[in-house]
Amino acid sequence: MAIIPPALSPISRKLDNMLPDRYLVLIQENLIRSGMYVKASDLITLVLISGIVLGTVALLLFMLLGINPILGFLIGFFTPLGIIFGWIFFLMEKRVDAIEQTTPDFLRQIASLLRAGVGIETAMEDISKHGSGPLNDELKRAVIEIKIGSSFEEALISMGERLKSKNLDRTFRMILEGKRVGGSLSDVIETVAEDLRAVLALKRERKANVMMSVMFLLIAAIIAAPFALGMIMTYSAFIEALGKTNPLLDASVTAASGYIIIHSTIASILIGIVLYGSAKKGVKFVPPLVIVSYGIFYVIKVLGPSLLGFT
Repeated sequence: MAIIPPALSPISRKLDNMLPDRYLVLIQENLIRSGMYVKASDLITLVLISGIVLGTVALLLFMLLGINPILGFLIGFFTPLGIIFGWIFFLMEKRVDAIEQTTPDFLRQIASLLRAGVGIETAMEDISKHGSGPLNDELKRAVIEIKIGSSFEEALISMGERLKSKNLDRTFRMILEGKRVGGSLSDVIETVAEDLRAVLALKRERKANVMMSVMFLLIAAIIAAPFALGMIMTYSAFIEALGKTNPLLDASVTAASGYIIIHSTIASILIGIVLYGSAKKGVKFVPPLVIVSYGIFYVIKVLGPSLLGFT
């Protein structure tokens, strides 16, 4: 699916030739994992053009406000990259979660077909032909891999590795182990389905129990710290209004901005640890938290003195 106008197609083709294949394949695989069926070079072109346009606008805006224009250009240039990265990460997590929720029902269907005398590969193919959703997409891909020469074991392990879900990887390996040792595979799959359903229920309960901690981290990241530092900048403006210059004002603004970015990043990582037990999964919260917290800080820093009559 094309996401860029035809006029930008030459840039996309040039990027296709310039960028190493391994990076393009990696990006394309992550796009597929997120459910975005777009060409990797097209997305890179869109991000690059958007970054240049937004960076130029931010550069001019920062010049009008008397702020370092290079900083404005860098913020504008990297903002689309951060937004796209965060969005892809969010879509990947949402897609994996949707697959996890539907896998127990899929396994029960497989078990029913096995009891009816259907082979497991045939059962997978039959189920993949009906219904829709991300799990069906993955099943169709696994069926195609089996048809072109991969074994059932390889296709299932590849599916677990592709989704990067510990629950699904563990589930598929348990099924393969049950198939290897013999016995009633339908009973094994039924037991694995119930086990996965219980694990997902515990996961939902855990999320509900930690929401207060997540709310505390969000309030600290996007309200408390930006507001406190913004009021410090307002107080500095009050001191200047009294005729007492502060030579460290510019440095304090830079330090406060850096602190907000670092604080929001750490809060995002902690949210990932609390919610998912993984710091890596907290990365998706970094762009929105940084943008919102810095925006609140900037608004208070700029508008606070005038609202309080210091300027």
